[in-house]
Amino acid sequence: MHCHDIATQLKNVPKNAKKIVLAGNPNAGKSVFFNAFTGMYVDVSNFPGTTIDISYGKYKDYIVIDTPGVYGVSSFNDEEIVARDIITSADIVVNVVDAVHLDRDLFLTQQIIDMGIPIIIALNMMDEAKAQGIEIDVDKLSQLLGVPVIPTVAVKNLGIEEVKNRLEEAKVGNSDPELQSKLAELLKQVHNRAEALLILEDDPHVAKRHQMEGAKLREEIYTKRRQRVNEIIDQVVRDTKTQSNFKMKLSRWMVNPLTGVPILIGILYIIYKLIAVFVAQTVVDFTEGYIFAGLYEPFIRGIIGQWIPENSALGTILIGEFGVLTMTVTYVLGLLLPLVIGFYFALSVMEDSGYLPRVAALVDRVLMKLGLNGRAIIPLILGFGCVTMATITTRLLGSKREKFIATALLGFTIPCSAQLGIIAGLITPLGWKLFILYVGIIFIVFVLIGTLLNLFLPGESTDLLIDLPPLRLPRINNVLKKTWTKSYAFIKEAGPLFALGALLIGLLQVTGALDMLIDAVAPITTGLLKLPKESAVAFIMGIIRRDFGAAGLTSIDMTPLQTVLSLVVITLFVPCIASILVLFKERGIRDAILIWGGSWILAFGVGGIMAALLL
Repeated sequence: MHCHDIATQLKNVPKNAKKIVLAGNPNAGKSVFFNAFTGMYVDVSNFPGTTIDISYGKYKDYIVIDTPGVYGVSSFNDEEIVARDIITSADIVVNVVDAVHLDRDLFLTQQIIDMGIPIIIALNMMDEAKAQGIEIDVDKLSQLLGVPVIPTVAVKNLGIEEVKNRLEEAKVGNSDPELQSKLAELLKQVHNRAEALLILEDDPHVAKRHQMEGAKLREEIYTKRRQRVNEIIDQVVRDTKTQSNFKMKLSRWMVNPLTGVPILIGILYIIYKLIAVFVAQTVVDFTEGYIFAGLYEPFIRGIIGQWIPENSALGTILIGEFGVLTMTVTYVLGLLLPLVIGFYFALSVMEDSGYLPRVAALVDRVLMKLGLNGRAIIPLILGFGCVTMATITTRLLGSKREKFIATALLGFTIPCSAQLGIIAGLITPLGWKLFILYVGIIFIVFVLIGTLLNLFLPGESTDLLIDLPPLRLPRINNVLKKTWTKSYAFIKEAGPLFALGALLIGLLQVTGALDMLIDAVAPITTGLLKLPKESAVAFIMGIIRRDFGAAGLTSIDMTPLQTVLSLVVITLFVPCIASILVLFKERGIRDAILIWGGSWILAFGVGGIMAALLL
């Protein structure tokens, strides 16, 4: 897509609309400004990637477009490509800059200035800069850059109105004369200063668009830009800190492996108690067991049953055990919604406090060995709540390769919270030795899959480029807004898929295909896995719902080692039908078939090895 066409590709954006583009590094506060301009809520996150979808709205006669948080305009990853094409189409750029990390953020500022796009700077988080002993000469900074600079504290609504009132003062700033002379020559061919700069910086997409070769000057231009930013910082910033405070010490402890790992384990334990114990048991017992299974399902069966017999084909599909109007509603609203709200609440607290980027930094080195970077910790943690939800959040990863690896690890090895609760109930009475055996096998498989995929998948994974925002107490309004927005978006997107899954199950039931599948799997369970024949039902039910499969094992008489083997297989077994549908939607047919088919081979393969060695 041509950069000047991207804005007009958005719904309801007039072709000749004057565009204000919000640009800035991750965590600078762009989304707060977007909300202030348009009145629309956008996820306000401390973790890069949460605004990867393009958001836009109207302010007076302008169209305001948000961009992903990036450190520079280029084509290194999907976020930068999206940001590049939107920024180069802008009439005015409102550059939101983090005052605490001015030396980092001004690189993007200077690059936009070099592009010749009118710009106005919102120097945000001035309160946090002051708290950390950082003094900034705002007038001097404005003079050196040649553009308006307005100090703001966006979360307290300070300075935002001044930014709005001074939009028309946006102008092209001061650029390096030597760079301008090189651009002048290239402008005779390209006729667009922003794209001419990107060609000089060897952007392959823009160069190809103009049927040209990149000028191979990226390193030279970047080095000089960095030097200019450093010179500006030396003139406008004064550090008055005399000693580090507790927050700074705590921040260092969180990213140091010796102290960070125990802190992470402690926080994950709290989250486990909140989600897996309180929500998954107490809350879900009430919502799923009492409200929906106890009240709603008998009510809806009573109404529909007056017109359609429950044991008829249509009745089975609508109000049967796996009915569209029974299981789907109970599962989505009674079971899934409380878990989703719980996990997004915990995630929002971690985001808003500034802890989540520190977790990413802490685990980055380990995850790199699996072909991922620290950013992947989010879907992996979410997978313990719901693999379907976690698969959707792999969108925030930087490359298709990373998305495939993360999705495969989720589908193969991560049990969801509903399944996890039943697994815990089955394995706890067996003693700690068998518990360690179960956890150890799943962990080994997790590491082997990630290592092998990293070794054999073509391409390279992206590096983790992340800043560590100041630690702060979470703002309850912001946490609740994010929790509600994310939960609603997930249910809105996943709900229809669950309904489709229930419809497919109903069709399998009424056609007899479900029984045929159970009979087909039975020889594998009794022969290869050396398990009772009845366990085949549990595996087939696991396709429908992962916790159904695990729950199906509770009524089967097995030895302790058979129980451990069956739990390993049910954990590695194919994702539930809702996750499968999301898998096809997110990864495409080819990748989804590879992951889905691979999970069958993996589950029964590992189970067969265990059976041969242990039984």
